Amino acid sequence: MTAPAIELTGVGFGYDARFPVLESVDMRIERGAFVTIVGPNGGGKTTLFRLVLGLIRPTRGTVRVLDADPVRARERIGYVPQHFACDPLFPVRVEDVVRMGCLGGARTSRLRARERAAEALHAVGLDGLGPRWFNSLSGGQRQRVLIARGLVTNPEILLLDEPTSNVDATAEDAIARVLEGLRGNMTILLVTHTAAVASRFLDTIYCVNRSVHAHPATDKLDEDLMRHITGFALAPGNAAGGSVDA
Repeated sequence: MTAPAIELTGVGFGYDARFPVLESVDMRIERGAFVTIVGPNGGGKTTLFRLVLGLIRPTRGTVRVLDADPVRARERIGYVPQHFACDPLFPVRVEDVVRMGCLGGARTSRLRARERAAEALHAVGLDGLGPRWFNSLSGGQRQRVLIARGLVTNPEILLLDEPTSNVDATAEDAIARVLEGLRGNMTILLVTHTAAVASRFLDTIYCVNRSVHAHPATDKLDEDLMRHITGFALAPGNAAGGSVDA
């Protein structure tokens, strides 16, 4: 039997032993699945991604990614952060931002890195923008460049942390269409707070709020159901202790 893309068993984690961020998390994500993750701020979504990436270790339980330790599997994962720390005055071209996704992986020739960058930009609908200055793009275009950066190594898993935050409805739709085009080509985990985006990806929905729960299958996800799934408040204990996770 093929091992799942991601498997968490009895996982717990806390940046402070007094205030756990995640508790008793069991998750099995099959290869090629598209998983939408929702939950309140501070519920543990970013921490979950850090565990999958091997950037932190669980205080209890086990995490397996592509049937390996997360650190060993990291080169096979693409990651799209919510924010990209870049001085707006720093002169960096779009192609160079995308090629940053090759750093830390297997050695790649400059020519092949450029070819991969062009392929990744094509995948997100930004053909020909490689020579443009990154800071000259719109917010939505920048987000698609970051998705291209996550795709440049042809990952088996793609993690996206709120890729449509702080963009307008037109850009949000363009990003969602990119993700629809990627569906089925790799395992995708999408964190979103937006019902309009989540409603387009209803294959599997998980709510992360200290624990992790799969939401029953649905063919509709509006703002009311999103609030019901995520809850209006943090899990008991988080409100009192606070959380460093977003």
